[in-house]
Amino acid sequence: MAKRDYYEVLEVAKTASEAEIKKAYRRLAMKYHPDRNPGDATAEDSFKEAKEAYEMLSDPQKRAAYDQFGHAGVNQQQSGAGMDPGEAFGDIFGEVFGDIFGGGRRGGGRQVFRGADLRYELELDLEQAVFGHNSEIDITTLVECDPCGGNGAAKGTTPTRCATCGGTGQVRIQQGFFAVQQPCNRCKGRGMIIESPCDGCYGQGRVRKSRTLQVKIPAGVDTGDRIRLSGEGEAGRNGGPSGDLYVEVAVRKHAIFERDGADLSCEVPVTFTTAALGGEVEVPTLEGSAKIKVPAETQSGRMFRLRDQGVRPVRGGSRGDLYCRVVIETPVNLSSEQKDLLRQFEATLKGDPSRHNPRESSWLDGVKSFFGSK
Repeated sequence: MAKRDYYEVLEVAKTASEAEIKKAYRRLAMKYHPDRNPGDATAEDSFKEAKEAYEMLSDPQKRAAYDQFGHAGVNQQQSGAGMDPGEAFGDIFGEVFGDIFGGGRRGGGRQVFRGADLRYELELDLEQAVFGHNSEIDITTLVECDPCGGNGAAKGTTPTRCATCGGTGQVRIQQGFFAVQQPCNRCKGRGMIIESPCDGCYGQGRVRKSRTLQVKIPAGVDTGDRIRLSGEGEAGRNGGPSGDLYVEVAVRKHAIFERDGADLSCEVPVTFTTAALGGEVEVPTLEGSAKIKVPAETQSGRMFRLRDQGVRPVRGGSRGDLYCRVVIETPVNLSSEQKDLLRQFEATLKGDPSRHNPRESSWLDGVKSFFGSK
C-alpha cells in the first residue's frame, strides 16, 4: 500500500513552520493513541503514521530530503513505524510538561535550553525620557565560552553521547498509563558526557562576562515602561537560543516639573503686585521659556494652561499640555519703611473689607455662622 504524503497525514501545508508541525502531531497523537482507543487497529495505524510523519518533518535534514525526493529519499529504518506506542506517548507528555515548566526542547538529538531573561533598571532625567536618549549600560551575564564554542569540552576533544539516555538528556519512567520523563542522572540532562572539560568554562559551556550595550530610548517613555533587547540575555545551553534583556525605565524626580501621563505641571511664583495689578510672567518649558498673561486680581492657586508644551506619548497620540499654578509670594526681609507702607495700605482696605477681600469676608461669615449654631 502506497504511503500517504507526510504533510497530508499531519494536515498541514508544505510551508508549515516547525511549531505548526509539532502542534498538528500532538493533536493527532492524543486522538489516535492506542491507550485511548483500545482494540482499535485503525487508530493504532493512524497513530504510527502520524508519528512517522512527525519524525520526518521535524528534522530539517530529513524534511529537505523528503521535499526533494519524496518517500524515495527517506530512510525507513529511522521512522517511527516500529516504535512502541507507549514510548511515543511518553514523549508527548515530556514535551508538553517541558514547555509548561520551562524545560528544554530537543535539537540535534539532545535537549537544548533557552537562556534566562534579564532585567536592568535604567534611570533617566525627565528631558531624556521626553525627547529620547541613547544610553550605554553595563551588564554582567553568562555568554557562550569562546575556547570551546559552548560545548564545554577542552580544545581538541568533543563531547560524547550519553549511553544512559541515548543523548536525549531525558530518561522515561513508565507508570501504567502515564509515562513521565525526567533529566538523566548521568549527564544531568545535557545528553552529552564531557571527558575533558574546557579550562575556560570548566565544562559548563558558558562563562560570566561584562558587556557594554547601546540602548536607544524612544521619546515619550515613562516610569515602568520596558524596552526589550532580543537575544541580549543569558546564553542558552546545549546550543539553545539566548534569552532577552528587559530594560525598565525609571524617571528621576525633576526640580521644576511634575509629570502626569502626557501632561506636565509646575508652580510659578508671582509677586503680590503682579497678582493685584496684572502683568506678564515668564515660565519655563522643556524647550525653553514662554510667557503667560496674569490678569489683575489673580488669586493664589489659579491654573494657566499652555497647550502642546507637555509630552508626546511613546505609543502615539497628541502631545500633552503644561499647567502652571500661580503661587503668590509674600515679600520677605522688609525694611521699616516698607512695613509702614504696608500698614498704611492695609488701613485703606478696612473701610470696605467685603469689596477688597471677598474670600476673607465670606470665610469669616462662615466661621460666625458655624459658631453661632452651637
